[in-house]
Amino acid sequence: MTATTAPWQELAHRLADEMAAESVLCTPAWRAAVQEIPRHVFVPRFYVQQSGGEWVETAEGEEGWLEAVYRNQPLITALAVASNGNRVTVSSSTKPGLMVRMLEALDVRDGHRVLEIGTGTGYNAGLLSHRLGAERVFSVDIGAGLVDSARDRLAGLGFEPTLSVAHGAGGMPEHGPFDRIIATCSLPAVPWDWAEQVREGGLVLVDIKRSVHAGNLVLLTRHADRLEGRFFPRWAGFMAIRDADEAPDSASVVDDIRAGNRSTTYLEPLPWSSLVPWFLTQARLPGELTFGYRGVTEHGPEWAVFGACGGSWCAVRIRPDDAGRREVRQDGPVKLWDEFEATFKMWEVLGRPDWDRLGLTVTPDGFHQVWLDEPDGDFQWSLPPVG
Repeated sequence: MTATTAPWQELAHRLADEMAAESVLCTPAWRAAVQEIPRHVFVPRFYVQQSGGEWVETAEGEEGWLEAVYRNQPLITALAVASNGNRVTVSSSTKPGLMVRMLEALDVRDGHRVLEIGTGTGYNAGLLSHRLGAERVFSVDIGAGLVDSARDRLAGLGFEPTLSVAHGAGGMPEHGPFDRIIATCSLPAVPWDWAEQVREGGLVLVDIKRSVHAGNLVLLTRHADRLEGRFFPRWAGFMAIRDADEAPDSASVVDDIRAGNRSTTYLEPLPWSSLVPWFLTQARLPGELTFGYRGVTEHGPEWAVFGACGGSWCAVRIRPDDAGRREVRQDGPVKLWDEFEATFKMWEVLGRPDWDRLGLTVTPDGFHQVWLDEPDGDFQWSLPPVG
């Protein structure tokens, strides 16, 4: 560094050094992008939720703002008011280390054309534009205000990628085919429209989430008749894709958990405590699950509650008794917790495989097949159709 180095440049170099030390940032071209694209331009303000639920804003120029922007952490950048009156997140700036990990995995080459699903702040499009040239970068987001702001920020840095306001599931067919597609939002299924917009041999990187925490990033290769590839070895998650340019409502959960069949379990009920079996259980469930809490104790929420279409639900006490048991209540056509228990036991018999042993095949009819070790192996799970 020199005496003329701007404060943000020093912070950006430090961030790049940190990611390189963690073996996340490996390619000189991406290191140059991280060091030369000012993240603070794309994050003029961010929000932090306090323990009581209140959101506190930190804006450009305020104490701690610049340093926070160049830490390896995600930042909430836009809020909206849902119909129930709650302020909810509608956009964020992804943790730089995760963003770079995805860009490295995308294996872009000079001359590649890349479609990004989820423009957000525009920072990721900035990194891509630095690496490939803005004329080869395309990005879509349903948020008109987000896209307008991103366009202005990118133009201020001399970049003019092609940005569009539309539902990301449809991609940008008028600009295809692409060599790579990267989604910075989660979806319950991979749209086949994306497969039709990426050339054969090209890659699609997407965060598949069938329910809360039920899935992971997966890198798929376009073959003539399918998309196929493996999940990332480390779990990651993104905000869910929005179907409209408005605040998403909080998912409803079961109100009355007094009824139902009662049993006990030794398993923890929170989805993130058993990520792989929780994901595999989705093959046995009737569609996407809602998740929430009921009851309050001095230690926090009392019950973890899951609901599914058709009236199936279960509630599990969060804290175990002295013997390690938790009470379970469930009702409806599908006994949700029984299905999770069965999957968990099968996962243990298989040797507790982690994400690096799982893969996914997607076909034009919307079929999503999860497999263990190899696509034609003995253990496979068919995910039910979405919608």
